[in-house]
Amino acid sequence: MKLSVLDLIPVRTGQTSAQALQASRSLLALADELGFERYWVAEHHNMPAVASSVPGVLLPYLAGQTHRIRLGSGGVMLPNHTALDVAEQFALLEAMYPGRVDLGIGRAPGSDPVTSYLLRLGRTEAPEESFEQDVLLLREMLGMGETPVGEPVTLSLGGRPFEVRATPSASSATALWLLGSSGFSVELAARLGLPYVFAHHFGMPGIEAALARYREAYVPSAAFPTPTSLLPINVVVAETPGEAAARAMPQAVQMVRLRTGAPLTAQLTIEEARAYRWSPREEAMRESVAAQWLIGTPHEVAARLRGRLEALGLDEAMIVPAGGAYQGEAFNEQAGRAETLRLLAEAVAE
Repeated sequence: MKLSVLDLIPVRTGQTSAQALQASRSLLALADELGFERYWVAEHHNMPAVASSVPGVLLPYLAGQTHRIRLGSGGVMLPNHTALDVAEQFALLEAMYPGRVDLGIGRAPGSDPVTSYLLRLGRTEAPEESFEQDVLLLREMLGMGETPVGEPVTLSLGGRPFEVRATPSASSATALWLLGSSGFSVELAARLGLPYVFAHHFGMPGIEAALARYREAYVPSAAFPTPTSLLPINVVVAETPGEAAARAMPQAVQMVRLRTGAPLTAQLTIEEARAYRWSPREEAMRESVAAQWLIGTPHEVAARLRGRLEALGLDEAMIVPAGGAYQGEAFNEQAGRAETLRLLAEAVAE
């Protein structure tokens, strides 16, 4: 099975955003060294616990020391931008890292309603029709449709043809992925012949039904003649079960607070998470959240992950390394998250 990484770039107590980025830069270099397939970052806004906001800007910094791993977004929230803006960012990335770029796009705001309102210039909705039009335009501008790579797309403006292209022009196409958890996303990805990723790592139910519908309705495209997907999943791996459970606690607190609408502060350290006072409602939710993660020792997690992939008919897992940090661990490193990647990669290779 293939392994990839989704990095939300968490910021923990006492850590600056700059230090969190340095830590993720090291984590990406490790993933490249270990043979991981791809490394994606996300778009989230106005969240003190997350340093990942603009994938097109983050990726060149994070990827400076890499050689082969694919780089991408999981994802860019397309309604927050114009299609041309996103196309130019990722055409530039494709020019910098030829043949190594994925553009994952979604419809969610990636933030609270007020921030979303500001990002979308006062527009309160993202109609499905306009989203589909933007996806189609992106596909053409990035060389994934009928328009050859580097050639302009012809649009009609005021009844007159007008040529537009994403610059600087890339010599290879950017792989376009559609992300989501709704029926609309499944149907659109299938109809356009695009890879599809279900938001399983957020605890969304229904991945089995979504993948079944996607495969049933899939229309082959030149770039992706068969349905293509992967499993995003939260994973914490350590040498002992107790250590894995301890490393998982800070992220569990964050996910529960997110689901209950509580304010999201910087991610707690493991010591702070141990001292956290759970309400009865939070306790029940914590068990529900943890049940969908893979937490444990290397061979145990590798076996469970392989079983999950086989049950879903997939061969690639996108790991969200959710291991937290102890007080005193270096701010420019991610020992727990790095350990998850290293131990899991070694177990899978055996």
